[in-house]
Amino acid sequence: MHDRTEMRESRRKRRRRRNNGGRLLAEYVGMILAVTAAILFLVQAVVINARIPSPSMEKTIMTGDQLFGNRLAYWRDGPERYDIIIFYFPDDESQRFIKRVIGLPGETVEIRSGKVYIDGSDHPLRDDFCPEPPTGDFGPYHVPEDSYFVLGDNREISKDSRYWKNPYVSRDEIIGEAMFRYWPLSRMGMLK
Repeated sequence: MHDRTEMRESRRKRRRRRNNGGRLLAEYVGMILAVTAAILFLVQAVVINARIPSPSMEKTIMTGDQLFGNRLAYWRDGPERYDIIIFYFPDDESQRFIKRVIGLPGETVEIRSGKVYIDGSDHPLRDDFCPEPPTGDFGPYHVPEDSYFVLGDNREISKDSRYWKNPYVSRDEIIGEAMFRYWPLSRMGMLK
């Protein structure tokens, strides 16, 4: 009788060990699935991955740079002047562009001798991010409510709001704010 009790006890211990191993495996699989789901959520709902194909934003962002953007940056409030945004091109929404916000909703933008003036001001906006002094006269542009006027930093070659059939980027065309350059490693860092 004593042998039977020992055998039963031995079987119970083996079952417990098997169950513990199964539970442990299930916990690992569950953890891996949760981490994978979180990463997929971040990639699809929060992060934008962009590769820069043209020199229109040089020297701030160079051709070939790769960066991350934040899809949630404008969830509450719209972009501010000088933000660098990623958006669907107003003339062909199958394309994504990246430019700097210059004109805000309701403003009048005028470019005289390459300098940008807002609402008839006597003082131009800063353009210290441009690689060379901009030239040309454009506008005036009356930015509609819920829309933005955007320019590339490399104004002499950038095809931006000045040249588009529809010169304004509506808020619902904005995908997010360009935030962080991760490639090349030598220029890794936050965008300004």
